[in-house]
Amino acid sequence: MFENFDWIGAMRNSPVMLVILGCSILTLGFAIERAIYFFRRRGNPGSVMRAALEKVRDGNLKEAIWTCNSTAHPMGAVAAAVLRHAHLSEEAREDQLQVSLSEQRLQLERNLGVLGTMGNTAPLIGLLGTVWGIMRAFHDMARTGSAGPSVVAAGVAEALFTTAAGLLVAVPAVMLYNHFMRRIAVMLTVAENHSRSLRVAMEDAAGARRDGQADAVRDRADAPARRAA
Repeated sequence: MFENFDWIGAMRNSPVMLVILGCSILTLGFAIERAIYFFRRRGNPGSVMRAALEKVRDGNLKEAIWTCNSTAHPMGAVAAAVLRHAHLSEEAREDQLQVSLSEQRLQLERNLGVLGTMGNTAPLIGLLGTVWGIMRAFHDMARTGSAGPSVVAAGVAEALFTTAAGLLVAVPAVMLYNHFMRRIAVMLTVAENHSRSLRVAMEDAAGARRDGQADAVRDRADAPARRAA
């Protein structure tokens, strides 16, 4: 059906098609950029968390922070921020966790607004092309004084072509936008869950160390009495 269609002529005669072509280029470019970005940030949060947990339980917070920073996954930056602020109060640590998650969300959502805009705007641009084509068909009818198929064919073809082109841009843009937003939600959920697990382990390790120190103090205090007995 499209092998005999004059694509170059349609682009040249319809300014709306030039706008849709620009939208398609923007959609493709930002989709590729985001796909590469998410691929580079996939990391391996599970193995990193297990390694960091071992170091936290051993009391090596600095090594745990280095381990977290070794992954590009958002979990690494969020968990490292939580461990760095271990000396703060419970409320302050929770605030720091939320701040770190918000910073990671901003990075992950960068340029996704373009895909969302293209998904919502491209059909409207295609509709504008439909109106433009119908107006052209009526103009040709008025100019020639005839309503024959050969007279209105160009305008009607332009109207239908721009509508289809707008949908061809919008559908992939919406699908990609939803896919990336789903990936963002999963990555941030993993980052939050692993960071909270590390914080709990850090608090348990600190409590165990305090209990050990208290037992040692009691043993030293009871030592003279045991020797006297």
